[in-house]
Amino acid sequence: MVSLKVNGRTHSVDVDDDTPLLWAIRDNLGLTGTKFGCGVAQCGACTVFIDGKPLRSCVTPVSAVGDAEITTIEAISGKEADAVQAAWTARDVPQCGYCQSGQVMSAVALLTENKKPSDRDIDLAMNGNLCRCATYVRIRAAIHDAARTLEG
Repeated sequence: MVSLKVNGRTHSVDVDDDTPLLWAIRDNLGLTGTKFGCGVAQCGACTVFIDGKPLRSCVTPVSAVGDAEITTIEAISGKEADAVQAAWTARDVPQCGYCQSGQVMSAVALLTENKKPSDRDIDLAMNGNLCRCATYVRIRAAIHDAARTLEG
């Protein structure tokens, strides 16, 4: 049994220590907003926060998490999250939507650290979040919109 702090609650999950966090979150806790994309930390669909920092859960064994607080897309909140979610809707960012939980998590992490990101800042922060539908222009515009919302 492994103890995980997920979205403000402590859970005991019956998994091996080397089980990727992604599968503990999805299969054992039923939190399916975090997606499996590639399994090698290259696409970003599995992004969660570990103590507030974005991390790829598909390559992170549950044993590496320890007592850290895990936040999934289901529990993302706060002014940055609200601004990103509103901008995503206003810009109609998602097409298929599969990558969007990871995109949103990375965008929120960026705006938490940098309230006025440049295009370069956005590109660097979002690097590794792949979108098969290629909505990158709308993603960047939505992040700028969210940043402007946070200024006001």
